[in-house]
Amino acid sequence: MSGGHADVLRGSAGADMGPQDQARRLTQIALVAMLGLVLVEVAGVLLRPALPVDETRYLAVAWEMHLNHNWLVPTKNFELYSDKPPLLFWLINLSWAIFGVSDLAARIVAPLIAFVVALLTGKLAARLWPEDVGIQTRAILTLIAMPFFLFDGGLTMFDTLLTACVLAGLIALTHAGEGRRAGWLWFGGAVALGVLAKGPVILFHLMPAALTLPLWHRDRPGWAPTLKGIGLGLLAALALVALWLVPAILTGGEEYRNAILWKQSAGRMSESFAHARPVWWYLPLLPLLFFPWILVPQVWKRLRQFATDPVLRLMAIWVLTTLLLFSLVSGKQPHYLAPELPAIALLAARLLREGKVSLYIAAVVPGLLALVMLVGGAGLLNARQAETLLLPRGVPIAGALAIIALLWFVLPRMRLGSAALLSLGLTLVLNLALGLSHARDLYDARAVTDLVGRYEDAGIAFAGQSYHAEFNFAGRMTHPVALLDEETLDDWATTHPEGVLIARTDRFDPGWVARWTTTYRNRNYAVWRMVDRPATEAKP
Repeated sequence: MSGGHADVLRGSAGADMGPQDQARRLTQIALVAMLGLVLVEVAGVLLRPALPVDETRYLAVAWEMHLNHNWLVPTKNFELYSDKPPLLFWLINLSWAIFGVSDLAARIVAPLIAFVVALLTGKLAARLWPEDVGIQTRAILTLIAMPFFLFDGGLTMFDTLLTACVLAGLIALTHAGEGRRAGWLWFGGAVALGVLAKGPVILFHLMPAALTLPLWHRDRPGWAPTLKGIGLGLLAALALVALWLVPAILTGGEEYRNAILWKQSAGRMSESFAHARPVWWYLPLLPLLFFPWILVPQVWKRLRQFATDPVLRLMAIWVLTTLLLFSLVSGKQPHYLAPELPAIALLAARLLREGKVSLYIAAVVPGLLALVMLVGGAGLLNARQAETLLLPRGVPIAGALAIIALLWFVLPRMRLGSAALLSLGLTLVLNLALGLSHARDLYDARAVTDLVGRYEDAGIAFAGQSYHAEFNFAGRMTHPVALLDEETLDDWATTHPEGVLIARTDRFDPGWVARWTTTYRNRNYAVWRMVDRPATEAKP
């Protein structure tokens, strides 16, 4: 057994095990890690509300798809929604078809996709290094050891789903490199699913690996067959996407056609190059995105293995080209790099197959988090508007002590399993801190929908800022929320005399006393009834 296997098994009589026992033990470790992944992710769903504005928006789109039985053209607040394709909304509706419509049934889809991503990461590792017994288990452990993967994997968003499509495409490439035409067809299928998941952006993640297949695949396929195979795969992808796109365009009409074919492709790309964040924006985030492996000394010391392990070139191509492409595009978000997390996990799994894993430098990050929670819980942090998020103060203090205890337990053990335990523990502590503090209620859309839900037939309006359908799913709304400003308020009030108006108190004031006030997104919101509107305000 290699040193990496003994390292994983140390502390459980691993050195005295026979090959079959060792394999069985590795399988047990993988199963425990995967079980921990599911439990922590589901705990996060149960402990925290759907976060605005992204999760609440996507749940609203899925809800309207269910309500209207329109599976081709998504809507948001009952208007065409072309920003995202429908795959995630289809999966949520599939869950609802099985379990019934509920918040839990919708949001459990994300953890299940994260589970699939972990399995696919292990599968890709086994395809890349078939001679490395145990690489599949190590890859699963190194991925689960990345807290950003656990955090992003619990959110009802598109990046983890896109990650699964990227991994499926890379697995298909390993078959295509062996001269199997079916591999290119499967590659096209993965590209098609990625387009249905988040759009053509999947080409950022997959095409560099496909174009450089002869550089990293162990069978060294030729350049001509590779280019022909890519062409075949893209044609297959186009044909599969057309099965949705053509009926959607015919159903959605000219507005949807223009949005899909221009705004969400060339138009969005041109806008991305024209604004916002600098080229270097991702660089200071890398220690957090790729934590802990970017801060583990053994990873850096063993990078010389690139010279003797050509397959490692895939990891460099996968991460560096995508990082460069997204750095050049001005529109940047941390989760855009989520599909590159398995690349870092695979790199760590391969390089750390021998020797110990030191997490002492990486421990600085959770150590600083614990310090901030202690200081904030003690009331020594000038948090201003965020001060209420730290209440009750015992919650962040208990969370900080739990992180310190976790570090005390994990750091001396220096194993991959310990790194996975640290990540799972950190994620669970943060979810508990959110679920047990005032933050849970402050970010729950039901704080507003519980006030206005019974007035839906009379009319609900929103004013003062952009509306992202934050309340549509929480209130199970069957009619659109009207969007008002000072000029349109009078006309709407005349046609909806029993209706209600929602607005942030610092963004909009209709001129009379609100009926109710509440806190949402840690800001003050008010609800005004039209029946309370002074008669002098009415238009003649």
